[in-house]
Amino acid sequence: MRQGIFLIMTIIFIVGCKNDDNAPPPVPEGAILVFPLENSECTTGQSINETLSQVTFEWQPSANTDLYTLSAVNLNTNTPQTLTTASTSASLSIEKGAPFSWSVTSANTDSDLTATSESWLFYNAGSQTTYAPFPAQIIAPKSGATVIADGASQVTLQFTGADVEDDIESFEVYLSDQNPPTALLETLDVETTQTKVTVTSGTTYYWQIITKDAEGNTSDSGIYDFKVL
Repeated sequence: MRQGIFLIMTIIFIVGCKNDDNAPPPVPEGAILVFPLENSECTTGQSINETLSQVTFEWQPSANTDLYTLSAVNLNTNTPQTLTTASTSASLSIEKGAPFSWSVTSANTDSDLTATSESWLFYNAGSQTTYAPFPAQIIAPKSGATVIADGASQVTLQFTGADVEDDIESFEVYLSDQNPPTALLETLDVETTQTKVTVTSGTTYYWQIITKDAEGNTSDSGIYDFKVL
């Protein structure tokens, strides 16, 4: 009897060890961004020349992470710069006076899965004393998406807007079945960042947002497209 119990316990122990060996690798968590601050003007960069300054990006360590990939995108040109590091800070030489978005992707060498932080916007300080609004960030429909209209044959366009000086006055919404979209659909106030549009099945639409501030500065979201089933 005792031998039987001992045998069963041994089998359970072995199976338990095997299960531990086969446990999935830990999944990295997304990092929390620290600096440059969201929707801010970054004035701490070290000047390299007339057009570039070196900015140090910082974030908090994330669980189950061996490597971080910093990505900074120039929103004027949609050009990304990336750098991979084991540290929680990294420096990049970026254009002065330009708007950027930045984020950090966390990775674990034992896992194929990654996690990405929030994406923050900032202006890298330049010689200007006033800044255009950040280009509107498109939420939905994503570019290239195929969507289904609602019962009223409408699709909701959603976006976000931000400005260092917090003086956005309006968003101009352009929509057309031609590229570029030259037809002004409507002008929205600063509190309104979505609108419903009437669409036709089987048609591809192009849309963009022009953001204007109180000083007459403007920014362009770029052109996005979606197809209606």
